[in-house]
Amino acid sequence: MKIKMILPALTEAESPLWRPIKYTLFPPLGLATLAAFLSSDDEIDLQDQHVEQLRLDDAPDLVMIQVYITNAFRAYRIADHYRRKGCYVILGGLHVTSLPDEALAHADSIFIGPGEDTFPRFLADFKKRAPQRVYTSDNRTLAGIPPIRRDLIKRHLYLVPNSIVVTRGCPHHCNFCYKDAFFEGGKTFYTQLVDEALAEINRLPGRHLYFLDDHLLGNAKFAESLFEGMRGMNRVFQGASTVDAILRGNLIEKAADAGLRSLFVGFETFSSKNLKQSNKKQNLEKDYTKAVDRLHSLGIMINGSFVFGLDDDDGDVFKRTVDWGVNHGITTATYHILTPYPGTALYRSMEVDGRILTRDWDRYDTRHVVYKTKTLTAQELEAGYWWAYNTFYSWQNIVKSSLYHDSVKHIGKHFLYTGGWKKFEPLWNFMIKTGGLNSMLPLLESILSQVKPQKSGGNVLPHSEKELVGLVD
Repeated sequence: MKIKMILPALTEAESPLWRPIKYTLFPPLGLATLAAFLSSDDEIDLQDQHVEQLRLDDAPDLVMIQVYITNAFRAYRIADHYRRKGCYVILGGLHVTSLPDEALAHADSIFIGPGEDTFPRFLADFKKRAPQRVYTSDNRTLAGIPPIRRDLIKRHLYLVPNSIVVTRGCPHHCNFCYKDAFFEGGKTFYTQLVDEALAEINRLPGRHLYFLDDHLLGNAKFAESLFEGMRGMNRVFQGASTVDAILRGNLIEKAADAGLRSLFVGFETFSSKNLKQSNKKQNLEKDYTKAVDRLHSLGIMINGSFVFGLDDDDGDVFKRTVDWGVNHGITTATYHILTPYPGTALYRSMEVDGRILTRDWDRYDTRHVVYKTKTLTAQELEAGYWWAYNTFYSWQNIVKSSLYHDSVKHIGKHFLYTGGWKKFEPLWNFMIKTGGLNSMLPLLESILSQVKPQKSGGNVLPHSEKELVGLVD
């Protein structure tokens, strides 16, 4: 059987703001994970449109398309194209789960929720020529799933080809996060068996790993066993966690011993009212500064995530957020405009209140305002979003935040990582176009090398009492 697996590019691919390096960092694993259930006799073509030109002149027996919100319209066009050719088309992913009726108009079968249990059922039905229209996940487990088909991934097209996922979902329930909708109807957070996760790591060549898990430290028992098993592997890795998990116990120290060198942290907002509105209970009354200092004391760089446009935000929120990040030595910052994704509690509440302005999914990219704002106008919110990015990544602030650290090595690592990520776009584009992106991996590994533990606090500049608490109400 000939099978085509497609990840359509997000809508930003056609935008002048498109940053190719952002979407060539690591290979997404959803389709390659499901490919492991296919027969060794099947002829499989997996294409990620972010890193390669999509070919549409073939006519496979089965076409599988992964759908996110900002590639939905493109995914539907591709699906319609192949259905007109007589191919059997299946759609799955976050957006399909959120809006199944919309997706059904463009597919022969759709998948609701994770596919590890439903895809094998579909394959059995398909071979019997009796596939169902809708497959809904109800058995949530990663135990015994076959190894990811990494042979289908074009490793040379990514900076960090060793992406890995050892958990599914998240133990928390923030009302703006689409993951709750995706995992509805079953367990919303579950892990691999530790031995199977370690076996997957052992199969990966090189040193660097990029954990794509939403919350790598979300199950403390699993994470502790995983990090214990990784000690001595000589790996360096990046992942994501919450403020709460960083402050609790000594799990973050065990992660650092295993090779954690950079962490994505969802700070999101300094306002307790916004945290309560978002049901982000794990951040309430947590000392952001203490979490930052703890990470820095372990030599772990921080990618801080922040959301603008929550109802308690005022016109000063952009400056407060940028200043806090710079003055606390945050390595990189990811800013978002609040976006009510379909299927989330936020979307439902805004829909009831008549606050949804558009259902043009191409605009749901966290760069545009798609809802009726309260304290800020849409123009103020979008302007502030871009001001925050430009200001945080100015050379002046890159230098200032680098000097937060105690050691010369940590200062240099910060400067090179932050500057390299945002200030050398022509170089990244050249490396991508010439096929040499993967050759930059040793440089990244060098920047992520371990630094000696530093004293908590760094060369931090004076702060107000509220800032030192870490939550500005």
